[in-house]
Amino acid sequence: MSATSRWLAATVACCVVRALPAQSGHPGLDPANLDTTCAPCQDFNRYANGGWLARTTLPPEYASYGSFVELVERNNETLHRIVDRLAAAAPAVPRTTEHKLGAFYASCMDSGAVEQAGAGPLQADLARIAAIPSSADLVREIARSHRRGSSALFGFAGAPDFKNSTMTIAAASQGGLGLPDRDYYVRSDSAATALRAAYLHYVSATLQLLGDRPSTADSTAQRVLALEATLARASLTRVERRDPNANYHKMSLAAADSVTPHIAWAAFLRDAGAPQTDAINLGQPRFFTAADSLLTAVPLADWRAYLRWHLVRQAAQWLSRPFVDESFRFQSAVTGVKEQQPRWKRCVQAANFLMGDALGQAYVRETFSPDARHRALEMVDRLIAALDDRLHTLEWMGDATRAQALGKLRAIRKKIGYPDKWRDYAKLVVDRGPFIGNVARAQAFATARNLERIGRPVDRDEWRMTTPTVNASYNSSLNDITFPAGILQPPFFDPAADDAVNYGGMGAVIGHEMTHGFDDQGRQFDAVGNLRDWWTPEDGQRFKDRAGLVVKQFDSYTVVDSATHVNGRLTLGEDIADLGGLKIAYAAFQRSLAGKPRPPDIDGLTPEQRFFLAWAQIWRSKATDQYLRNLVTVDPHAPARWRVMGPLSNLPEFSQAFHCGAGDPMVRPDSLRAQIW
Repeated sequence: MSATSRWLAATVACCVVRALPAQSGHPGLDPANLDTTCAPCQDFNRYANGGWLARTTLPPEYASYGSFVELVERNNETLHRIVDRLAAAAPAVPRTTEHKLGAFYASCMDSGAVEQAGAGPLQADLARIAAIPSSADLVREIARSHRRGSSALFGFAGAPDFKNSTMTIAAASQGGLGLPDRDYYVRSDSAATALRAAYLHYVSATLQLLGDRPSTADSTAQRVLALEATLARASLTRVERRDPNANYHKMSLAAADSVTPHIAWAAFLRDAGAPQTDAINLGQPRFFTAADSLLTAVPLADWRAYLRWHLVRQAAQWLSRPFVDESFRFQSAVTGVKEQQPRWKRCVQAANFLMGDALGQAYVRETFSPDARHRALEMVDRLIAALDDRLHTLEWMGDATRAQALGKLRAIRKKIGYPDKWRDYAKLVVDRGPFIGNVARAQAFATARNLERIGRPVDRDEWRMTTPTVNASYNSSLNDITFPAGILQPPFFDPAADDAVNYGGMGAVIGHEMTHGFDDQGRQFDAVGNLRDWWTPEDGQRFKDRAGLVVKQFDSYTVVDSATHVNGRLTLGEDIADLGGLKIAYAAFQRSLAGKPRPPDIDGLTPEQRFFLAWAQIWRSKATDQYLRNLVTVDPHAPARWRVMGPLSNLPEFSQAFHCGAGDPMVRPDSLRAQIW
């Protein structure tokens, strides 16, 4: 058996789970989450999370459950109190931002009005689609759909110019599909086949709710699927789209017209509500050539059916119960989720998505103090200093590339907790009428706000995440990192916990986002966010060789069964960020100990061990098989188990902390061990 095979075989071996009895009073880490019958050097995820896994049942309203969802649930309770209070106080004609937020939530919770309205609010749009007389009118209707904030046929928005990141340009990208990924249209395996069948049922059942006879709805569903399958075959894969250059094809409008002879882009921009401009980025020209040819090759009746379906599909969750049920039935087929979330949670999520800054202001006042923001910023600065040190001594990088990398690191902009300037909702009309009307106006409001920036400088201070969001991000074009208040809480960041836990949790998350600036995608952008090759050829090749080890490592991991593998090329950026983030956070943690008395062991665990346990425990997770199968198709993140095991098995610091030896499953052989940042 090869070294690789021995290591892979050993990773699945572990003792029978024995959960420790629940304990309390341990800030940051709860020993009850451990399974100490499993040696940490054998299966660290089981050792760190086995107790939690043994006592935790997957809630029926979630397809995946773990630390992130636990924090989302806590945030939901806070947000629920906020919007309930605002809804009770909102006047009949809301004018202030808080009154509008309250009315928005109140109309969402008015299920009686929603049920009475049915699909009535869509009738004007449905009638216009049904009357489309020509391919030229079809293109106009597609443009109008984008003006409303829905994305028919392809994506369209204002976005930073990859090669002139200070300016916003018009950008169009492949899209128009109803299944989660283009692969589900082209694969012939049983999972893809079953999902296509579920999708056909979903389309047909929904069209029957609009009044179609079953036989007509079935036939229409087949035609919609056939049209989408043609679009899918012309689409780049998710792995292909990881190359920024594959998505950048900025051209004059005249040149774009030659790619799509049936779409006059100047007229499209006008009909979509965008300002005049002289250029557009057609992200994937092959897709647009194919889509354009279909505008005349596919019967107009099929296009009407396609637009009709996508209009109702995108609105279904906010229509009456029969539409909601069919939408949920399909989501259940995709993810394995068993129960629909209660209406109040869905309404809170809608408020966060469509009026996020209004909700965020109220959320911050209740949950996130200026002191908390300051403490988080201090940790970010320590992580940046640790990566700065690492770049100075990185053995495989030459001085010319090193200077560019240091300049990029020092130019990273930091967005912590909440924006300094909140979004103005003065022009958004909200009332207590049928909720779908508020949704439509909010979508159109957000779209207009985005499109009006085409041809103008990029607003580098704007946040692209809402404040209550339990997540974090790095943006290549802006060279910034964002950590909303929503995630700066336990278990990620806990003021009551020891430094080891905070560095292993939030510190590693911060390091992860910073490292995205230097992953396989981010490294292609410079300090100001321009797509530019700033690497020497030799250093670029050394990076690719090291990244190749990460691809091979994650390609070997399976989920659900031995036939379903992680796609290491799809998850490469996140895997590099996990590996680099941990390395940097550990270095920052060690720096924080310099000149101080060594912290005592807690619960028999050294500070170093608690650092790595904190990382593992933020990824504790249970999920359905359907969710995991879909995840390896559509998600650039590896499944939670491998986010624990994968990076740690590459780190000598982990092996030293838990006294692991060569040949242990959690120690990758030197010939296979990935080392980048």
